[in-house]
Amino acid sequence: MRSIHKIFIKSIAILALVVTGCNESTFLDESNPNALTEEKFWKNEGHFNSALASTYGALQYRSVSGAELVQEFVLGDIGGTESWYRPYPFRNLTYSNGQVHLTNKWEELYVGIFRANSIISQLEIVEEDILDDEVKAQIEGQARFLRAFFYFQIAHTYGGGMIHDGAAQSIDELSKPLSSIEEINNHIIIPDLEFAMNNLPETWDGAEVGKATWGAATSLLGKVYLYDEQWGQAAQLFKEVIDSGVYRLTRNIEDNFTHENEFNEESIFEVNYSFDIKPGNSGFAEDDTTNGGAGAESTTLSTEVGHLQYGAFNTVIASYNLHEMLVNDEVDPDNSINDGNLESRRMNYTIAPRNGEGDWYLEPFAEAKANWGGGQSAYVKKHSNWYHLDQEPPRGRSGINFRHIRYADVLLMYAEAVLNDSGDFMTAMQYVDMVRSRAGVYTLQQYMDMNGGMFPQLHVSKQVHGDQPLVAPSVQTVLTHIQRVERTIELCFEGHRYKDLVRWGIVKEVFDELRADEIWREDNLDVTGQGEAPLFISGRVRPDFVLSSQNYKSDQHDYFPIPTGEVLNNPNINN
Repeated sequence: MRSIHKIFIKSIAILALVVTGCNESTFLDESNPNALTEEKFWKNEGHFNSALASTYGALQYRSVSGAELVQEFVLGDIGGTESWYRPYPFRNLTYSNGQVHLTNKWEELYVGIFRANSIISQLEIVEEDILDDEVKAQIEGQARFLRAFFYFQIAHTYGGGMIHDGAAQSIDELSKPLSSIEEINNHIIIPDLEFAMNNLPETWDGAEVGKATWGAATSLLGKVYLYDEQWGQAAQLFKEVIDSGVYRLTRNIEDNFTHENEFNEESIFEVNYSFDIKPGNSGFAEDDTTNGGAGAESTTLSTEVGHLQYGAFNTVIASYNLHEMLVNDEVDPDNSINDGNLESRRMNYTIAPRNGEGDWYLEPFAEAKANWGGGQSAYVKKHSNWYHLDQEPPRGRSGINFRHIRYADVLLMYAEAVLNDSGDFMTAMQYVDMVRSRAGVYTLQQYMDMNGGMFPQLHVSKQVHGDQPLVAPSVQTVLTHIQRVERTIELCFEGHRYKDLVRWGIVKEVFDELRADEIWREDNLDVTGQGEAPLFISGRVRPDFVLSSQNYKSDQHDYFPIPTGEVLNNPNINN
């Protein structure tokens, strides 16, 4: 069992490796007079940048931006899985506080926090002749942004956490009581992000591209206020990002999901991975400062989501709800972005259905090796290498970056904030329609022009209910569209979905609705042969929501429990 006490020991060792570059012999009594020891560290700008690189490196951890996120992809309404895969307890809400993913994520986030705290603490005592004021402020801005990011993940994954605002010097200092989300926001996240906003540049050049920026700090602070339902403050911050002119939607949506145009104009904060760096190592990435720097710089997420017959495991499968909404993501034939395709490009780069358009792993769908039986209607494309390789790379390696914040997300969050702040649903629709237009599908305004001022409720299953009721625009109908449609299909499998459902308080409602759809399919669909359009479910109806709809309890499942190891080792936690 791991706890923050063991994280402290591990982090001290990691920091020692950062500053010495030595193996465990560093810790022997006899010191190497040529080694760079901690006493000699923090003596120039390069040392601080090395420590920053180590802190950015914590973003690559598997539970922060990598393969272990699949456990959370199945929590909401976008993904399913099978009983023989690791995410199964999360799909059914039968996990416990001893689950490995809960422990690993807790540990990995606190490692990032420890590293950021080490930098911030040293900046408080660094001599003036080592760093000038501008460089010092930029280093501190990055460290504080990263600390805020890690704490945001702690707060909204576990519902709270321990506040450590400095580098602990002993294990005894780590035994702190749990603080609430509000306390973490007020003590750490908000002041850190305000400092970062005031001291980070809008952009970085050359090799520094990908570092935290003003836009990343402003967007994350807006998200903090959005989650806290402080709508006016959230809207103001998102609008500053929008009006800055730094960001715009990519013309081709696929540029957000491949390795070919990373850190593009839509990118606000993304984590860098590389297939090529350290190619002799397995992609099961270790931190670059552990085991003598043996870890790869790649991600194994593609191996988790890619298809079994193409060198991966497809541990996450598109839910029927997500599949059908993408099928009904109706292409606007007059939108020049479409290039004659029949399906939306948003669908093309998100899921792989039986009758998909174009190629998948360089083969036409008609020749695909996929097994479409067993209730599988569509597999996941996002995060996989289907677009340029004939199978997933060997040894679990992929170089596709993970995007934590992108401009489309900011547009949708701004629409939500405006809607709740002022009730201005027409303005909210304009920003939703920016995202829909880039996807090449009919906008809400176009639907209204075609339907007497009303638009369809696109989250309602046509297969189950026969049609999608038309509704007039209002605060509630536009909010429902943002919640159930736009954020669902635009941002699926990007780490937002379950947190969204929780903050809106609609988890139970959604699970019950989708379970009712499953029951209808079980009772009414012919699943022999090729199945029925549009989903072509064959063999059985996969029961994604049979247990989650029964098991869900807000006080137990909105947030993960504090890991067992932390509870046992920290006397100040009272559970």
